[in-house]
Amino acid sequence: MKYLAFFLGILFLLSGCTQESQNKISRSIQNWTGTHGVLDVYAGSKLVKRFIHIDKLSTAYGTDDNKPRPYRYGYGYDDVNFNFKVDPGEKKVYFEFSDYSTSYIFYEHN
Repeated sequence: MKYLAFFLGILFLLSGCTQESQNKISRSIQNWTGTHGVLDVYAGSKLVKRFIHIDKLSTAYGTDDNKPRPYRYGYGYDDVNFNFKVDPGEKKVYFEFSDYSTSYIFYEHN
């Protein structure tokens, strides 16, 4: 019964939030629980780059104006041979890509 009351309380609080606030809460929960994100980058229809074991993608914000920038960034392993495994020599790297000109798919893969 305690859990039901707790769950209903959380639902009540979330229903009063804006969509953006709900998204931020969802991302923070997802960041806390962890994900197994994969970022596939395409040139036309050809897969040219894959990053694996990504916790999250972040949107860059300006230092002075705090406005969102047109690129995203994150950390992940460079999956050179596209096998969804971290092989010897595949290192964790920082990456960023443009929201405007990069064809990409970000998804979870266990």
